Amino acid sequence: MADYPLMGRIVVSREVCHGKPRIVGTRIMVYQVLNLLAAGKTIAEIISEDYYPDISAEDVLACIAYASRVVQNEEIIPTP
Repeated sequence: MADYPLMGRIVVSREVCHGKPRIVGTRIMVYQVLNLLAAGKTIAEIISEDYYPDISAEDVLACIAYASRVVQNEEIIPTP
């Protein structure tokens, strides 16, 4: 994943958060950040005291990059 330098900010551990992708050093899962973005929240709002002040804008961008990579590599098999 050398073309996504922000990807080093995302980790998956079976023992933490049920193996869901999360931001390194936190229990904040990628999907939680993506849900906020989908709800119309800005990066500034997400990293504010109202949501996740312990993460950075780069962490949010890493979540987006991670989701992009997952969707890009997803194999979809249409059903007849």
